[in-house]
This record gives sequence, C-alpha cells and structure tokens, in this order.
Amino acid sequence: MRISARLLLGPILVIVTASYCPAAQKQISWSPRILFAKTVYFDNQTGSIEVGNNALAQLKKWGRFQIVSDRKHADLIFLLSADSPNGANVILADGQTGTIHSSGHIEKDPIPNYNKESQTRYAYLTVVEASSGETLWSEEHAWGGLLTGFNSAGRRLIADLEKQIKEIRP
Repeated sequence: MRISARLLLGPILVIVTASYCPAAQKQISWSPRILFAKTVYFDNQTGSIEVGNNALAQLKKWGRFQIVSDRKHADLIFLLSADSPNGANVILADGQTGTIHSSGHIEKDPIPNYNKESQTRYAYLTVVEASSGETLWSEEHAWGGLLTGFNSAGRRLIADLEKQIKEIRP
C-alpha cells in the first residue's frame, strides 16, 4: 500500500510543480513603471544594424509606446545588446569593448579586449527606467541562424515583451 501511495504522490507533485511556472513569477515581478510608461528610447548596442532595425520595426508595429529620439524625454530605455546586462561583457558597434552593469550603465574598457566574447551568441533586451537607471525587465534570445532568422533576435525579444505585457494587461 505504501508503494502505490508514493507512486500516486509523485505525479501529483510534478503537476503541482509544473503549474507553478516561471510565467507566474514574471507576472508578480512586473513593475507598474513598465505597464504605464508612454515613451521609450531604443538603444541598439548589438553591433548589428539589421538586428536593431528589425527590433525597432517590431516595436513600431506593436504601437504600444511612443518612440523618442532623446533619452531625456523617455520613460523607459530599451537597451538591445549582444551580451548579458548583468555585469557581462559587450562589444559596441564601434568595436570598443566594455562591461554592462545591472544599472544599464556601460563601462568601456581602456583597451579593447576581443577575447571576452562568448561562444554562443545571444541578444539581450533590457528595459531600464530612464529617470532612475533601474533595470525593470530583461530577457535573452539566441542570436538566430538559418532556421530562426539571422537577424531576428531583437524582433523576437520585442515580440516576447509584447506578449508578456498583453497577458498582464490585455
């Protein structure tokens, strides 16, 4: 009898654990500053014009935010980068290397160090509150290839942000 109770309890624990998914955790952590923002400044730091243009086109297609050309007039900054925003390394469009801090600030290296780049390439979208510099949301997506599209990572990140916001605030 004990064995059959354990066999029954195992699948129940799996179902309960699966129902408590990361999506529910993301909803809890959403900041009202993202949900009620009106203006964004888009900053492409990927080093790829195509990836940035595709992401910007997706952002315009979404139509949720007014895109401004000056950071000072934005509620949020959408930072699209090629490296993790959590203290990771980045290669900027001009070839300079640096480190992105959790605040979204990029500290350039005095001498470029190109050996910092990781083997697998990812694109990161970080939503930063313009007034405080606080990171409100961040996500990564593999930098695509033949099957997913070579320059689609930024577009997919914007689409994912759009989907998550629509789940919270339809």
